[in-house]
Amino acid sequence: MTGLPDPSRSGYADAVDFQALFESAPDLYLVLDPGLRIVAASDAYLSATMTRREQVMGRGIFEVFPDNPDDPDATGTANLRASLERVLDLRTPDTMAVQKYDVERPAEAGGGFEVRYWSPRNNPVLDADGQLIYILHEARDVTEFVAMQEHGERETDELRERTQHMQAEILRRSQELHEANQALRAADDAKNGFLSRVSHELRTPLNAILGFSELLTLGEIDDEHRTWAGLIHNAGRHLLALLDDVLDITRIEGGHLALTIVPVPVGPLLTEVLDLVRPIADAVAVQLTPLSPIPLEWCAAADRQRLRQVLMNLLSNAIKYNHPGGTVTVTVQARPAQRLRIAVADTGRGIAAESLGVLFTPFERLDAAKAGFEGTGLGLSLSRHLVTSMYGRIDVTSTHGEGSTFGVDLPSIAPPDDEPGPGAAIGLPAAARDARPIRVLYIEDVADNVRLVTDILAHRPSVTLTSATHAAPGLDLAREQHPDLILLDLHLPDLPGEEVLARLRSDPATGDIPIVVLSADATDHSRIRLREAGATAYLTKPVAVRDLLAAVDSVLRAGTPARER
Repeated sequence: MTGLPDPSRSGYADAVDFQALFESAPDLYLVLDPGLRIVAASDAYLSATMTRREQVMGRGIFEVFPDNPDDPDATGTANLRASLERVLDLRTPDTMAVQKYDVERPAEAGGGFEVRYWSPRNNPVLDADGQLIYILHEARDVTEFVAMQEHGERETDELRERTQHMQAEILRRSQELHEANQALRAADDAKNGFLSRVSHELRTPLNAILGFSELLTLGEIDDEHRTWAGLIHNAGRHLLALLDDVLDITRIEGGHLALTIVPVPVGPLLTEVLDLVRPIADAVAVQLTPLSPIPLEWCAAADRQRLRQVLMNLLSNAIKYNHPGGTVTVTVQARPAQRLRIAVADTGRGIAAESLGVLFTPFERLDAAKAGFEGTGLGLSLSRHLVTSMYGRIDVTSTHGEGSTFGVDLPSIAPPDDEPGPGAAIGLPAAARDARPIRVLYIEDVADNVRLVTDILAHRPSVTLTSATHAAPGLDLAREQHPDLILLDLHLPDLPGEEVLARLRSDPATGDIPIVVLSADATDHSRIRLREAGATAYLTKPVAVRDLLAAVDSVLRAGTPARER
């Protein structure tokens, strides 16, 4: 509906067509913007005024419905103007008396004016700040009522009964719509709650799988066992990626995915991604065509992490569905209207024309499973959601048996003034030689998680770890020992971790201790809420070895302990 909020962002559009509901309402409705221009109209209003939607949209109401110069008694337009001005000034509803209007007939209906009697009401629609954004103009056509008054009370009683029935019907339909919306909200809440529980239940065992397998690869083991540990770790990462993809798609559909749009230099990002997928290509004898020089000033307006995620997915697919000896080529072009196009072309299996329509459907893998290709069927769907959220477009052209080309079209933007060069530390961060002794308290009820953190912190000889499996003894240990750092799980047998955090922060004996939350809850809502409640950091399970050591190292670098024993 032109000018009105897009109901598809609520996630209910598939179940309730709000535009159809509004336009098919039995009464006469107009939606006006603060400039009194028409932005929406019900079918009943268009029918009563003998107008068409394309004829009235975007025009001023008094331009579309002028006064009849030949009828000085038709005062409806002047009174309507006064009522709308009151709504604009006071931002309160204004009900008008029955008005006489001369409705102009179209030329094909003979032209001239037709007398109608309407009972109008003008309702302000305010935003969260109390500012007027629309006026809902509703009118009851009471022409028959007025005519019947002139011919006797019998007709008046009949019309009153019809009016009451119409009002009851409107009330019934409104109640049905309200109940449908409540049911949809309840279903959406149930879906989000289910995903949150699944995320927690899966992340808890994945924490041990990924943590211990990573520690094994870093330890002194033979090559065969290192290979086994690597396979376990890769399988765990695959499950974690699937879980993250599902949650990302849910966040996008609910409008909750946070993106940071910044200038992203395309050349360095593509170089980084190609370096990451080169070992995969080498393993299956697929050649990555050297990247042509890309001007340093070519930057996409995007979230760097999410664009990297999209490019990794497209390149991984181009390699996976290729042939031994095939090629993958990445090109970048400047497009009109300040756009950049990144294309990933392969010489692989290609996609049949009849399959292109479902290619971006979640969990749709076409014949990949039969051909023995691993995957979840979420990568392309998530990539399209991410690119769309960054005001871009993703498309595909393919010839079956010859290869495919996926294109990502994004807005271009001027480069940043100071762009740091690519590069990141690789390997386990080394412990500082002069690290001071610190005490860490871990409040966690799952023994595997305690064992994992114990083994990780073994890489920091200056750390002494104490653990508590329940909140109550954990709080006592925190007050008695005043550790330098507290690691806190949120799901404890006797007290929610959020309550433990609140008690630690409110107690003068523990209020200054850094607290790192280790939780299987990966939702942004929980992360933000816990940080606002006083958590120093929030790490999501499965916790990477490097991330946990980095949190501990930040305490080691902080100087002397907050309180000596």
